[in-house]
Amino acid sequence: MSGPLAGIRVVDLTAMVSGPLATMILADQGAEVIKVENPAGGDYTRLAANQRSGFSASFLNNNRNKRSLTLNLKTDAGLAAVQRLATGADVFIQNFRPGVIERMGLDEATLRASNPGLVYASISGFGDAGPYAAKPVYDPLVQALSGLASVQGGSDSVRPQLVRTILPDKLTGMTTAQAVTAALLHRAQTGEGQHVRVSMLGAVLAFLWGSDMGSQTFVGDELPQAEAASFIDLIYATADGYISVAVQTDREWQALTRALDRPEWLTDPRFLTPALRQEHIDERLQLTQDALYARTAETWLERLEREGVPCAPVLTRNQVIHHPQVSANALVLESDHPAAGTLRQAAPAATFSRSPAGIRHGAPALGQDTDAILADLGYSEDERRRLRETGVTAPGERTP
Repeated sequence: MSGPLAGIRVVDLTAMVSGPLATMILADQGAEVIKVENPAGGDYTRLAANQRSGFSASFLNNNRNKRSLTLNLKTDAGLAAVQRLATGADVFIQNFRPGVIERMGLDEATLRASNPGLVYASISGFGDAGPYAAKPVYDPLVQALSGLASVQGGSDSVRPQLVRTILPDKLTGMTTAQAVTAALLHRAQTGEGQHVRVSMLGAVLAFLWGSDMGSQTFVGDELPQAEAASFIDLIYATADGYISVAVQTDREWQALTRALDRPEWLTDPRFLTPALRQEHIDERLQLTQDALYARTAETWLERLEREGVPCAPVLTRNQVIHHPQVSANALVLESDHPAAGTLRQAAPAATFSRSPAGIRHGAPALGQDTDAILADLGYSEDERRRLRETGVTAPGERTP
Protein backbone atom coordinates (compact mmCIF):
# COMPACT_ATOMS: atom_id res chain seq x y z
CA MET A 1 0.00 0.00 0.00
CA SER A 2 1.70 3.19 -1.16
CA GLY A 3 -0.79 5.67 -2.59
CA PRO A 4 -0.48 8.23 -5.38
CA LEU A 5 1.34 10.72 -3.11
CA ALA A 6 4.02 8.28 -1.94
CA GLY A 7 7.36 10.06 -1.71
CA ILE A 8 5.80 13.44 -0.87
CA ARG A 9 6.85 14.86 2.51
CA VAL A 10 4.47 17.26 4.25
CA VAL A 11 5.42 19.38 7.26
CA ASP A 12 2.19 20.00 9.15
CA LEU A 13 1.97 22.90 11.60
CA THR A 14 -1.83 22.82 11.80
CA ALA A 15 -4.17 22.05 14.68
CA MET A 16 -7.88 21.55 15.40
CA VAL A 17 -9.82 20.30 12.34
CA SER A 18 -9.47 22.11 9.00
CA GLY A 19 -5.68 21.78 8.69
CA PRO A 20 -5.37 18.31 10.22
CA LEU A 21 -8.15 17.02 7.97
CA ALA A 22 -6.36 18.41 4.91
CA THR A 23 -3.09 16.76 5.85
CA MET A 24 -4.81 13.49 6.79
CA ILE A 25 -6.30 13.33 3.29
CA LEU A 26 -2.79 13.75 1.89
CA ALA A 27 -1.50 11.13 4.33
CA ASP A 28 -4.29 8.71 3.39
CA GLN A 29 -3.17 9.12 -0.23
CA GLY A 30 0.38 8.12 0.60
CA ALA A 31 2.20 11.29 1.66
CA GLU A 32 4.55 11.24 4.63
CA VAL A 33 3.03 13.80 6.99
CA ILE A 34 5.10 15.02 9.94
CA LYS A 35 2.84 16.72 12.47
CA VAL A 36 4.77 19.30 14.48
CA GLU A 37 3.25 19.74 17.96
CA ASN A 38 3.96 21.68 21.11
CA PRO A 39 5.58 19.41 23.71
CA ALA A 40 3.17 20.80 26.33
CA GLY A 41 0.04 18.97 25.23
CA GLY A 42 0.17 19.02 21.43
CA ASP A 43 -2.87 19.56 19.22
CA TYR A 44 -5.77 20.82 21.37
CA THR A 45 -8.07 18.09 20.03
CA ARG A 46 -5.97 15.56 21.95
CA LEU A 47 -7.80 16.91 25.03
CA ALA A 48 -11.32 16.56 23.60
CA ALA A 49 -13.98 14.45 25.27
CA ASN A 50 -14.79 10.85 24.28
CA GLN A 51 -11.40 9.27 24.92
CA ARG A 52 -9.97 5.81 25.25
CA SER A 53 -6.46 5.11 26.54
CA GLY A 54 -5.56 8.81 26.28
CA PHE A 55 -6.69 9.25 22.67
CA SER A 56 -9.74 11.35 21.79
CA ALA A 57 -11.98 10.31 18.92
CA SER A 58 -11.58 13.79 17.44
CA PHE A 59 -7.79 13.50 17.30
CA LEU A 60 -7.87 9.93 15.99
CA ASN A 61 -10.31 10.80 13.21
CA ASN A 62 -8.25 13.71 11.84
CA ASN A 63 -4.67 12.56 12.31
CA ARG A 64 -4.19 8.97 11.19
CA ASN A 65 -1.26 8.00 8.96
CA LYS A 66 0.89 10.82 10.42
CA ARG A 67 4.08 11.01 12.48
CA SER A 68 4.33 13.27 15.54
CA LEU A 69 7.33 15.53 16.18
CA THR A 70 7.31 17.70 19.31
CA LEU A 71 9.11 21.04 19.10
CA ASN A 72 8.77 24.16 21.20
CA LEU A 73 8.49 26.86 18.53
CA LYS A 74 9.08 29.58 21.11
CA THR A 75 12.73 28.55 21.19
CA ASP A 76 15.43 29.24 18.62
CA ALA A 77 16.37 25.56 18.58
CA GLY A 78 12.80 24.53 17.86
CA LEU A 79 12.47 27.00 15.01
CA ALA A 80 15.81 25.89 13.60
CA ALA A 81 14.63 22.28 13.59
CA VAL A 82 11.48 23.20 11.66
CA GLN A 83 13.54 25.15 9.14
CA ARG A 84 15.84 22.17 8.65
CA LEU A 85 12.81 19.90 8.25
CA ALA A 86 11.24 22.24 5.69
CA THR A 87 14.41 22.26 3.62
CA GLY A 88 13.77 18.68 2.56
CA ALA A 89 9.98 18.89 2.40
CA ASP A 90 7.61 19.11 -0.55
CA VAL A 91 4.76 20.82 1.33
CA PHE A 92 4.65 23.11 4.36
CA ILE A 93 1.19 23.84 5.73
CA GLN A 94 0.13 26.08 8.62
CA ASN A 95 -3.08 27.57 10.01
CA PHE A 96 -1.87 30.23 12.41
CA ARG A 97 -3.74 33.52 12.44
CA PRO A 98 -2.46 35.89 9.70
CA GLY A 99 0.80 37.54 10.76
CA VAL A 100 1.82 34.96 13.37
CA ILE A 101 3.90 32.73 11.10
CA GLU A 102 5.85 35.77 9.86
CA ARG A 103 6.71 36.78 13.44
CA MET A 104 7.93 33.23 14.06
CA GLY A 105 10.29 33.40 11.10
CA LEU A 106 8.64 30.48 9.30
CA ASP A 107 7.05 32.53 6.53
CA GLU A 108 7.12 31.55 2.87
CA ALA A 109 10.05 33.78 1.89
CA THR A 110 12.25 32.44 4.66
CA LEU A 111 11.58 28.78 3.90
CA ARG A 112 11.69 29.21 0.13
CA ALA A 113 15.22 30.63 0.37
CA SER A 114 16.49 27.12 1.13
CA ASN A 115 13.77 25.20 -0.74
CA PRO A 116 12.65 27.01 -3.95
CA GLY A 117 10.26 24.25 -4.99
CA LEU A 118 8.34 24.20 -1.72
CA VAL A 119 4.54 24.21 -1.87
CA TYR A 120 3.63 26.52 1.02
CA ALA A 121 0.01 26.38 2.17
CA SER A 122 -1.76 28.76 4.56
CA ILE A 123 -5.24 28.25 5.99
CA SER A 124 -7.04 31.22 7.55
CA GLY A 125 -10.50 31.86 8.89
CA PHE A 126 -11.61 35.05 7.17
CA GLY A 127 -8.73 35.58 4.72
CA ASP A 128 -5.45 37.49 4.86
CA ALA A 129 -6.88 41.00 4.36
CA GLY A 130 -9.86 43.06 5.48
CA PRO A 131 -11.39 44.05 8.82
CA TYR A 132 -11.92 40.45 9.95
CA ALA A 133 -8.48 39.09 9.00
CA ALA A 134 -7.04 39.15 12.52
CA LYS A 135 -10.22 38.14 14.34
CA PRO A 136 -10.43 34.81 16.14
CA VAL A 137 -12.53 32.37 14.18
CA TYR A 138 -14.63 29.30 14.84
CA ASP A 139 -16.94 27.37 12.57
CA PRO A 140 -20.22 29.04 13.70
CA LEU A 141 -18.79 32.49 12.94
CA VAL A 142 -18.00 31.46 9.36
CA GLN A 143 -21.46 29.94 8.97
CA ALA A 144 -22.89 33.29 10.09
CA LEU A 145 -20.74 35.59 7.95
CA SER A 146 -20.85 33.47 4.79
CA GLY A 147 -24.65 33.39 4.55
CA LEU A 148 -24.73 29.64 5.21
CA ALA A 149 -26.83 30.11 8.35
CA SER A 150 -29.34 32.17 6.34
CA VAL A 151 -29.46 29.52 3.62
CA GLN A 152 -30.04 26.85 6.26
CA GLY A 153 -32.82 28.93 7.79
CA GLY A 154 -34.60 28.89 4.44
CA SER A 155 -35.18 32.56 3.65
CA ASP A 156 -34.07 36.06 4.55
CA SER A 157 -37.09 36.65 6.76
CA VAL A 158 -36.84 33.67 9.13
CA ARG A 159 -34.45 32.85 11.94
CA PRO A 160 -31.06 31.69 10.59
CA GLN A 161 -29.88 28.25 11.62
CA LEU A 162 -26.50 26.60 11.93
CA VAL A 163 -25.75 23.42 10.04
CA ARG A 164 -25.30 20.89 12.83
CA THR A 165 -21.86 19.82 11.75
CA ILE A 166 -18.70 21.89 11.37
CA LEU A 167 -19.12 22.17 7.62
CA PRO A 168 -16.79 25.18 7.08
CA ASP A 169 -13.94 23.46 8.94
CA LYS A 170 -14.26 20.21 7.02
CA LEU A 171 -14.94 21.83 3.66
CA THR A 172 -11.83 23.96 4.11
CA GLY A 173 -9.77 20.87 4.82
CA MET A 174 -10.97 19.15 1.66
CA THR A 175 -10.48 22.29 -0.42
CA THR A 176 -6.94 22.68 0.90
CA ALA A 177 -5.99 19.07 0.18
CA GLN A 178 -7.16 19.43 -3.42
CA ALA A 179 -5.38 22.76 -3.86
CA VAL A 180 -2.10 21.41 -2.47
CA THR A 181 -2.29 18.45 -4.85
CA ALA A 182 -2.89 20.85 -7.76
CA ALA A 183 0.16 22.87 -6.70
CA LEU A 184 2.24 19.68 -6.58
CA LEU A 185 1.10 18.87 -10.13
CA HIS A 186 2.10 22.37 -11.24
CA ARG A 187 5.51 21.88 -9.63
CA ALA A 188 5.94 18.52 -11.36
CA GLN A 189 5.26 20.21 -14.71
CA THR A 190 7.24 23.44 -14.18
CA GLY A 191 9.55 22.95 -11.21
CA GLU A 192 7.95 25.96 -9.50
CA GLY A 193 6.76 26.01 -5.92
CA GLN A 194 4.02 28.43 -4.92
CA HIS A 195 1.91 29.69 -2.02
CA VAL A 196 -1.56 28.16 -1.67
CA ARG A 197 -3.98 30.23 0.41
CA VAL A 198 -7.39 28.96 1.52
CA SER A 199 -9.79 30.71 3.88
CA MET A 200 -12.76 29.11 5.55
CA LEU A 201 -14.92 32.03 4.40
CA GLY A 202 -13.80 31.65 0.78
CA ALA A 203 -14.26 27.88 0.82
CA VAL A 204 -17.86 28.19 2.03
CA LEU A 205 -18.78 30.96 -0.43
CA ALA A 206 -17.40 28.91 -3.33
CA PHE A 207 -19.34 25.91 -2.04
CA LEU A 208 -22.62 27.83 -1.75
CA TRP A 209 -22.49 29.58 -5.11
CA GLY A 210 -23.16 26.53 -7.25
CA SER A 211 -26.65 25.99 -5.84
CA ASP A 212 -27.65 28.63 -3.29
CA MET A 213 -26.61 32.03 -4.63
CA GLY A 214 -28.51 32.22 -7.88
CA SER A 215 -30.42 35.21 -6.55
CA GLN A 216 -27.13 37.15 -6.40
CA THR A 217 -25.72 36.04 -9.76
CA PHE A 218 -27.11 38.66 -12.15
CA VAL A 219 -25.45 41.99 -11.35
CA GLY A 220 -28.06 44.71 -11.17
CA ASP A 221 -30.89 42.18 -10.90
CA GLU A 222 -30.25 40.73 -7.46
CA LEU A 223 -33.25 39.16 -5.76
CA PRO A 224 -34.07 38.83 -2.07
CA GLN A 225 -34.63 35.30 -0.82
CA ALA A 226 -37.81 36.47 0.86
CA GLU A 227 -39.55 33.10 0.75
CA ALA A 228 -38.32 29.73 1.86
CA ALA A 229 -38.20 27.04 -0.79
CA SER A 230 -40.74 25.13 1.27
CA PHE A 231 -42.02 25.06 4.80
CA ILE A 232 -40.87 21.48 5.34
CA ASP A 233 -37.76 19.60 4.29
CA LEU A 234 -37.80 16.48 2.16
CA ILE A 235 -37.89 14.31 5.27
CA TYR A 236 -41.23 12.62 5.80
CA ALA A 237 -42.72 10.86 8.79
CA THR A 238 -44.27 7.46 8.18
CA ALA A 239 -46.24 5.27 10.57
CA ASP A 240 -43.03 4.10 12.26
CA GLY A 241 -40.07 6.21 11.15
CA TYR A 242 -38.69 8.65 8.62
CA ILE A 243 -37.82 8.46 4.95
CA SER A 244 -36.65 10.91 2.31
CA VAL A 245 -38.40 11.19 -1.04
CA ALA A 246 -37.31 13.57 -3.80
CA VAL A 247 -38.88 13.96 -7.25
CA GLN A 248 -37.83 16.32 -10.04
CA THR A 249 -38.90 15.09 -13.45
CA ASP A 250 -42.38 14.46 -14.85
CA ARG A 251 -41.61 10.75 -14.93
CA GLU A 252 -40.70 10.74 -11.23
CA TRP A 253 -43.80 12.76 -10.36
CA GLN A 254 -46.00 10.29 -12.20
CA ALA A 255 -44.23 7.41 -10.45
CA LEU A 256 -44.87 9.05 -7.06
CA THR A 257 -48.60 9.33 -7.75
CA ARG A 258 -48.70 5.62 -8.59
CA ALA A 259 -46.74 4.60 -5.50
CA LEU A 260 -48.98 6.69 -3.24
CA ASP A 261 -52.22 5.75 -5.01
CA ARG A 262 -52.98 9.39 -5.80
CA PRO A 263 -53.85 9.48 -9.55
CA GLU A 264 -55.92 12.63 -9.03
CA TRP A 265 -52.70 14.62 -8.53
CA LEU A 266 -51.92 14.19 -12.22
CA THR A 267 -54.90 16.36 -13.20
CA ASP A 268 -54.61 18.83 -10.31
CA PRO A 269 -54.04 22.25 -11.98
CA ARG A 270 -51.46 23.12 -9.33
CA PHE A 271 -49.19 20.26 -10.36
CA LEU A 272 -49.44 19.99 -14.15
CA THR A 273 -45.88 21.17 -14.88
CA PRO A 274 -42.54 21.24 -13.02
CA ALA A 275 -42.85 25.03 -12.72
CA LEU A 276 -46.33 24.78 -11.20
CA ARG A 277 -45.22 22.04 -8.84
CA GLN A 278 -42.41 24.31 -7.63
CA GLU A 279 -44.79 27.26 -7.31
CA HIS A 280 -47.11 25.16 -5.15
CA ILE A 281 -44.37 23.29 -3.34
CA ASP A 282 -45.86 23.69 0.14
CA GLU A 283 -49.19 22.17 -0.88
CA ARG A 284 -47.46 19.39 -2.79
CA LEU A 285 -45.15 18.42 0.03
CA GLN A 286 -47.96 18.55 2.60
CA LEU A 287 -50.10 16.23 0.49
CA THR A 288 -47.14 13.87 0.16
CA GLN A 289 -46.60 13.93 3.90
CA ASP A 290 -50.29 13.27 4.60
CA ALA A 291 -50.19 10.20 2.36
CA LEU A 292 -47.01 8.79 3.87
CA TYR A 293 -48.39 8.77 7.42
CA ALA A 294 -50.59 5.83 6.48
CA ARG A 295 -47.99 3.04 6.22
CA THR A 296 -44.61 1.99 7.60
CA ALA A 297 -41.29 3.18 6.25
CA GLU A 298 -40.42 -0.29 4.97
CA THR A 299 -43.70 -0.58 3.09
CA TRP A 300 -43.32 2.82 1.47
CA LEU A 301 -39.71 2.26 0.48
CA GLU A 302 -40.64 -1.01 -1.23
CA ARG A 303 -43.48 0.67 -3.16
CA LEU A 304 -41.47 3.76 -4.06
CA GLU A 305 -38.48 1.72 -5.25
CA ARG A 306 -40.75 -0.52 -7.34
CA GLU A 307 -42.11 2.54 -9.15
CA GLY A 308 -38.66 4.11 -9.58
CA VAL A 309 -39.16 7.00 -7.18
CA PRO A 310 -35.88 8.34 -5.67
CA CYS A 311 -36.06 7.55 -1.96
CA ALA A 312 -33.97 6.44 1.00
CA PRO A 313 -34.40 5.61 4.67
CA VAL A 314 -33.37 8.24 7.21
CA LEU A 315 -30.74 6.54 9.36
CA THR A 316 -29.30 7.34 12.77
CA ARG A 317 -25.54 7.30 13.26
CA ASN A 318 -25.84 3.88 14.87
CA GLN A 319 -27.77 2.54 11.88
CA VAL A 320 -25.69 3.95 9.02
CA ILE A 321 -22.54 2.04 9.97
CA HIS A 322 -24.41 -1.25 9.47
CA HIS A 323 -26.39 -0.39 6.33
CA PRO A 324 -25.77 -2.87 3.48
CA GLN A 325 -24.95 -0.06 1.02
CA VAL A 326 -22.21 1.20 3.32
CA SER A 327 -20.92 -2.34 3.87
CA ALA A 328 -20.97 -3.27 0.17
CA ASN A 329 -18.69 -0.36 -0.68
CA ALA A 330 -16.46 -0.72 2.41
CA LEU A 331 -17.14 2.90 3.34
CA VAL A 332 -16.51 2.28 7.05
CA LEU A 333 -13.44 0.33 8.13
CA GLU A 334 -12.12 -1.16 11.34
CA SER A 335 -8.44 -1.01 12.25
CA ASP A 336 -6.33 -1.74 15.31
CA HIS A 337 -4.62 1.12 17.12
CA PRO A 338 -1.73 0.16 19.43
CA ALA A 339 -3.11 2.21 22.33
CA ALA A 340 -6.75 3.03 21.60
CA GLY A 341 -7.71 -0.48 20.48
CA THR A 342 -10.01 -1.37 17.63
CA LEU A 343 -11.31 1.73 15.85
CA ARG A 344 -14.14 2.26 13.40
CA GLN A 345 -13.49 5.09 10.91
CA ALA A 346 -14.66 6.27 7.51
CA ALA A 347 -12.57 4.94 4.67
CA PRO A 348 -10.78 7.49 2.50
CA ALA A 349 -13.43 8.86 0.14
CA ALA A 350 -11.33 8.43 -3.01
CA THR A 351 -9.92 5.10 -4.18
CA PHE A 352 -7.13 4.56 -6.70
CA SER A 353 -6.92 1.58 -9.04
CA ARG A 354 -3.17 1.84 -9.75
CA SER A 355 -1.82 3.14 -6.44
CA PRO A 356 -4.03 1.87 -3.61
CA ALA A 357 -3.98 3.98 -0.48
CA GLY A 358 -5.72 3.85 2.86
CA ILE A 359 -5.11 3.42 6.58
CA ARG A 360 -1.48 2.45 7.18
CA HIS A 361 -1.43 3.25 10.89
CA GLY A 362 -3.44 5.13 13.45
CA ALA A 363 -2.92 8.62 14.83
CA PRO A 364 0.39 8.97 16.70
CA ALA A 365 1.01 9.48 20.38
CA LEU A 366 2.35 12.93 21.19
CA GLY A 367 5.95 13.11 20.03
CA GLN A 368 6.31 9.39 19.43
CA ASP A 369 8.41 9.95 16.28
CA THR A 370 10.48 12.89 17.53
CA ASP A 371 13.74 11.05 18.07
CA ALA A 372 13.60 9.18 14.75
CA ILE A 373 12.74 12.30 12.74
CA LEU A 374 15.48 14.37 14.34
CA ALA A 375 17.97 11.58 13.73
CA ASP A 376 16.96 11.55 10.07
CA LEU A 377 17.64 15.30 9.98
CA GLY A 378 21.20 14.72 11.17
CA TYR A 379 20.86 15.51 14.88
CA SER A 380 23.31 13.45 16.92
CA GLU A 381 22.27 11.50 19.99
CA ASP A 382 23.83 14.15 22.24
CA GLU A 383 22.01 16.94 20.37
CA ARG A 384 18.70 15.14 20.70
CA ARG A 385 19.31 14.62 24.42
CA ARG A 386 20.05 18.35 24.90
CA LEU A 387 16.85 19.27 23.06
CA ARG A 388 14.88 17.09 25.49
CA GLU A 389 16.68 18.44 28.55
CA THR A 390 16.08 22.06 27.52
CA GLY A 391 12.37 21.51 26.81
CA VAL A 392 12.61 21.97 23.05
CA THR A 393 11.14 18.50 22.64
CA ALA A 394 9.04 16.48 25.06
CA PRO A 395 11.15 15.00 27.85
CA GLY A 396 9.87 11.51 27.28
CA GLU A 397 8.09 10.82 24.00
CA ARG A 398 5.51 8.06 24.31
CA THR A 399 5.66 5.21 21.86
CA PRO A 400 2.63 2.95 22.27
